[in-house]
Amino acid sequence: MFLSLYSLFLCLFFQTSNFEGKWVSVDDETGIEKSIISLYVQNDKLYGKIEKLLQDGDKGKVCTNCKGSEKNQPIEGLLILKGLTKDGDSWTDGTILDPANGKEYDCTLTLNGPSKLKVRGFIGFSFLGRTQVWKRLE
Repeated sequence: MFLSLYSLFLCLFFQTSNFEGKWVSVDDETGIEKSIISLYVQNDKLYGKIEKLLQDGDKGKVCTNCKGSEKNQPIEGLLILKGLTKDGDSWTDGTILDPANGKEYDCTLTLNGPSKLKVRGFIGFSFLGRTQVWKRLE
């Protein structure tokens, strides 16, 4: 009994401290769920791509304001988080792309409990930006 409870605890602990997986982005101004984003680690860097847009009016949209290879690409499947590096309990020093305006921002990700992710996008200094809280997809 004790061993099974201990195993369950370890599984939950390691699962909840993991940034990888599927997250639901939530607009910080309206509270509306916007998309499902898949986070994954590759070569010790964290990346994230939009798996699915949740609002009917957004489906099929392309990133018209993006630059470079992302220009006019479908938003579903778009890589929006790039090259974040593990820094203690956070991932930092990467970028996040806002498909609504095509701009890239510096980015930091921090877990806020087992099922919430603070996503901070900023220009230059962290206090010059905005934070969204994403929810882990159950």
